[in-house]
Amino acid sequence: MKEYHRSTLIILSSLAFVMLAITFASSALFRMFCEKTGHGGTTQVAKRLPIRVEQRVITVRFNADIQPQLPWDFKPLQKEIKVKAGEVGLAFYHGKNLSPHHTVGMATYNVTPHKAGIYFNKVECFCFLEQHLEGEQATDFPVQFFIDPDIVKDPTMDDVDTITLSYTFFRLKKPSL
Repeated sequence: MKEYHRSTLIILSSLAFVMLAITFASSALFRMFCEKTGHGGTTQVAKRLPIRVEQRVITVRFNADIQPQLPWDFKPLQKEIKVKAGEVGLAFYHGKNLSPHHTVGMATYNVTPHKAGIYFNKVECFCFLEQHLEGEQATDFPVQFFIDPDIVKDPTMDDVDTITLSYTFFRLKKPSL
């Protein structure tokens, strides 16, 4: 009977350890899942440029938000641009630190409709790195992207003629005074 209790204790302890490990890894696993599938409007990071351009034109609109704790002004410099599927587009956002102190921000992003995330590829983006702005410094943030030309082969995307790219800047850490 003592051996049975010991085996049960080992199994339950192992199960608790596995559950704890999954809990710690869940955020990274979910992020990987979203990046691979475009779930929730997560865009793709381009590994290479497209080799063809389709005739289908898609309007890309731009949105900008800021977490209230980040004292920045942040807005797109263009309301929208039109690109063909497979054509590389370039857009700019403008940011300005409204405080007299150095601040650091990091942008999160997504696209709507969410189902378009799997086709929206970023080549270069300010959102890949944290952004440092000195007191009252202003700068333009570029984003280079393309819409995968395979979007024209997906019948579930036939109703998508506009994609909105949204960024939200969050304060990353307290500024040094």
